[in-house]
Amino acid sequence: MTRHTTTLAATLLLGAALLGPGTAAVAQPGRQDVYVAPGGSDSAPGTAAHPIRTVARAQQLARDRAPHLTTDLTIHLAPGVFRLDKPLTLDARDSGTGGHRIIWQGSGRTVLSGGRQVTGWRPVPGHAGLFAAPEPAGMDNTRQLYIDGVREQRAQGQLPVKLTATDTGYTASADTLAHWHDPSDIELVYTAGEALWNVQRNGLGQWTEPRCPIASATGTTITMAQPCWDNSTRRVEFPDIPGRTVNMVGPGDLTNGRQPSFVDNARELLDTPGEWYLDRSARTIYYLPRAHEDLRHADVEVPALEKLVDGRGTATAPIQDVAFRGIQFSYATWLTPSSPEGFSEIQAGYTNTGVGAYATQGLCGFVTGGTCPYASWTKEPGNVSVSQSRRVEFSDDVFTHLGAAGLDLGDGAQDATVRANVFTDISGNGVEVGGVDQPQGGEMTSGVQVTDNHLYGLPREFHGGVPIVNGYTQHDTIAHNEIDHVAYSAISVGWGGWPDKIMQPATPNVSHDNVIADNAIHDYMLALDDGGGIYTQGITGTSLTDGEKVTGNVIHGQWGLGKAVYTDNGNTYETISGNVLYGAAYFDVGTPHVDYRDALGNNDPTLIQGNYWEQGDRDGTNKGVITTGNHLLSTPAAAPASIVSAAGIEPTYRWVLQRPVDGRSAPDAPSRVGTFAVAGKLYVTWNPTVAENGSPVTAYVLTTTDGTHRVTTTVPAADFLRTGYATVPGLTDGRAYTVTVAARNALGAGFASLPSAPVTVGAPADSLAAAPTGAKALPAVDAVSLHWTPPKNTGATPVLAYRITVSDGRTITAVGRDALVSQPTAKGMTRVIDGLTPGTAYTFTIAAVTGNGAGAPVSVTAKTTG
Repeated sequence: MTRHTTTLAATLLLGAALLGPGTAAVAQPGRQDVYVAPGGSDSAPGTAAHPIRTVARAQQLARDRAPHLTTDLTIHLAPGVFRLDKPLTLDARDSGTGGHRIIWQGSGRTVLSGGRQVTGWRPVPGHAGLFAAPEPAGMDNTRQLYIDGVREQRAQGQLPVKLTATDTGYTASADTLAHWHDPSDIELVYTAGEALWNVQRNGLGQWTEPRCPIASATGTTITMAQPCWDNSTRRVEFPDIPGRTVNMVGPGDLTNGRQPSFVDNARELLDTPGEWYLDRSARTIYYLPRAHEDLRHADVEVPALEKLVDGRGTATAPIQDVAFRGIQFSYATWLTPSSPEGFSEIQAGYTNTGVGAYATQGLCGFVTGGTCPYASWTKEPGNVSVSQSRRVEFSDDVFTHLGAAGLDLGDGAQDATVRANVFTDISGNGVEVGGVDQPQGGEMTSGVQVTDNHLYGLPREFHGGVPIVNGYTQHDTIAHNEIDHVAYSAISVGWGGWPDKIMQPATPNVSHDNVIADNAIHDYMLALDDGGGIYTQGITGTSLTDGEKVTGNVIHGQWGLGKAVYTDNGNTYETISGNVLYGAAYFDVGTPHVDYRDALGNNDPTLIQGNYWEQGDRDGTNKGVITTGNHLLSTPAAAPASIVSAAGIEPTYRWVLQRPVDGRSAPDAPSRVGTFAVAGKLYVTWNPTVAENGSPVTAYVLTTTDGTHRVTTTVPAADFLRTGYATVPGLTDGRAYTVTVAARNALGAGFASLPSAPVTVGAPADSLAAAPTGAKALPAVDAVSLHWTPPKNTGATPVLAYRITVSDGRTITAVGRDALVSQPTAKGMTRVIDGLTPGTAYTFTIAAVTGNGAGAPVSVTAKTTG
């Protein structure tokens, strides 16, 4: 055995050990196996002793051998980086045969990369601390830059002018943008805000974050790129429902008196260490290093490819029996949002694209020429994608440092396995299964198993994305995943339910027998609103027997306004059973919707059974919505250990929670900073960061300034998560202040947020909140679920909390993000009051607490059971 053979064999064994005890076994070497190493040669035979160098050559050897398989053929990829100059494109020739598989087997630190290293950094004269380097050859654009595995921030900041919308863009209050280096590089981003605490509501719905490029700036005239502008401002609205689009997906106009939230990708905003800018015309990358970074020795990567793996089977010649194991997929981008198409978001990363799309897409049956069978919206592409396939497997892989969706299993993907992978640091969706158009020619997406994966810290760029999004599919299972620290919903299923807003039935589709079970979901909806831990809309089957099953999930720690299990428009035949649900910022389970498939006035059939929740609804049948056998969760600790321990990643695969991913750094910036003022101090709220970057957030650093004086306040993360706000005392009445917020972990403080709108400190009018309304108490043996609706009139300041007085002498202060967001949106509040005596009557008095104190109370009486 030569020295090289010994080394490669050792690395293969090391790779198996690094992947963890739950990893699918590394295939035993066979006579037909192919060996690949970064130091190999494509003129070699591809044996363990003489490996080849590229995956392209490995693919050719595997294709030559595939028709003659007598056992599985494994392509052994040694540790190291395999740089792709084009995607690994698969078709039926790459399939296993005779019941055997083609296995692409990584070994520990195997990386398939679409990136190019950036070298040749030099200081920029006249710009202290700024460095520049030539763009790598063979590429002319990218949206991401990474230094030692850390995603850096494109130069961004506040808009320096006020804008007034026109048919083609805006008129600016000054000609500032026209004098910037290249206005056509700039994107205007519209973050969904809240009508709360001086935060403006933008976006195309609370669940979206669209962005459109500028085409040109001349004087004060800002011309926006087409078709993004029309697709985001001219959506077809009902004449009698102002602001509501015909297809029911959000408002019809991106502007409507709103300003963009921030400007992205402008050289003039390159002012913070860790920011970068690509000057496309000069083919030069600019970067402002952090204090600890030495660009002479750093690994600086820009993604060049938009696809790493592109599996394109056909209905008659599908890709079959292919597995990818132990591989890290990294450094791919997605350039459509940089084009005139922009990112005109609908929901879950789907967009309007194409000239005139606003007038046709998603409008089947509503307007002449509306696209059918329903949506025809554009799905985020996967940087790794497979369609028209049978028995494709991705296991023990890492999907990270990606610029689109991570993995897309498209139309016709059947019996696929996605198991024990990590999905993190991805711009958009994590895993996409199927689509939102009904498949043509009978080629269903079906039998897909998405199990035992860890999905976290995403999406990083398109914040309306979802870790797991499942469209019109059959017999899929999404189970035993852990999903945490995500911007919006954790799992999204179904489509086509919006017509119930105009009293029409949900769009028929082919879905049935899908299961979402035993997932652990927490710290979700950290950036956007109106979603859930598990969000479903549209028809899920033909009956409760084959409709969607949501069972055994443990969901808690919601930040934005929504529901733990959200049964949205047209959600028909869903069973929600045996889940543990708490800490939602509205309801644990969504409210019923009318079923417009007939004229009977019933609700969409739904079964809500045997859950452990804080909602506390009584057993009953509400026109087809059956609620039975649920249990009031007095405290999270009272949840059955059998459900809690079974949720999330199964014991065999729990090593995936410790799977190392490069790119540890300080956290990303928080978002949506809002304030209000009283005498001598500010109240401040914000949305936590999605990306903790390898170390938990321990504190938030607030910087408050009136332009002359600066105050720094450090708030422990635990305190903020408990209350949802912080205070900055010691300020001067009559002065206007802004606040930025940065998150801190063990690796330091990260980027500061964009500043809040200015607010003037001073004593507000001396008025208190009116009484809450609709109070009710739903009793159990030793606890009640207390419900109320926030007061419409809160006096001079918003609601901070609620004071609950119990007739046993206790006073409980209900704080948290839900107390802040429920009042301006008139959503209900829920709190469980435990420690009660069975069979005893209690009175509960509730008052809203504002900056001026506790307001008028409302009382409700209930008797515990038992």
